[in-house]
Amino acid sequence: MNKFYLSEINIYPIKSLGGISLNEAEIEEKGLQHDRRWMLIDEEGTFITQRKHFELALLQVDIAENIMTVSHKKNLNHAISFSIDEETGESISVTVWDDRSTGFEVNTKVSNWFSEFLKMKVRLVKMASADRRLVDQRYASNNETVSFADGYPCLLIGQSSLNGLNEKLSMPIRMDRFRPNFVFTGGIPHVEDNFSTFFLGDVLFSAVKPCARCVLITIDQQNGLKGQEPLRTLAGYRTAGKKILFGQNLIHKGSGIIRLGDELRIEEWKAMANITE
Repeated sequence: MNKFYLSEINIYPIKSLGGISLNEAEIEEKGLQHDRRWMLIDEEGTFITQRKHFELALLQVDIAENIMTVSHKKNLNHAISFSIDEETGESISVTVWDDRSTGFEVNTKVSNWFSEFLKMKVRLVKMASADRRLVDQRYASNNETVSFADGYPCLLIGQSSLNGLNEKLSMPIRMDRFRPNFVFTGGIPHVEDNFSTFFLGDVLFSAVKPCARCVLITIDQQNGLKGQEPLRTLAGYRTAGKKILFGQNLIHKGSGIIRLGDELRIEEWKAMANITE
């Protein structure tokens, strides 16, 4: 029987900016602590991502002693820092896909820094702690909530899945294209398609929906340049219902600490997934 072990834990504090790799993390109601609790919005309050602004890939986020620093990957002197607790106190109605949520602008200096970088008027907002943005009710089991992430608290991908994809590509890519929270070792490519429920530490996770991929995975996270891969190759063997699938969206019960090396203890398996191979 295969065993599966956690090999990466990643958070993305500001939606669509560079992630942070951790040795351990606390899982809260909305997902991993600090994950997608901030995002950039335009003047209408709509979220901004790499899908249209590829250059966001060049901004790296770090947190140390409750101070968040955003820096340019190619110019580390071009950076700005602020307290993770900082906010103006004025609530702003914000939009993530079809959902309305509430955020608070961090401060005008930070917003101006991002506006200068993007050459358009934007604001950096922090999610209101009391905001309850619900997971899609078709896949939720107990009115689970989510941060500013696209739709689910966490995303899981097997290292074997990326290895299998890279065998089909002329130039291998890195896992950061897919922005997972959890990466695990063990098993065949896409074995995660067949996970139903599993434990990490004392927290029970359910793999509720394959993750449909978009143009974002064609953006090199090291240089912000867009290509055609791996979307083109994945379309040839990971398509179902006209969607290209890679990884599993998760919901969870409870809270706790999750650590690198934790075993994914499978509680229940799904029937074999019907995805083109």
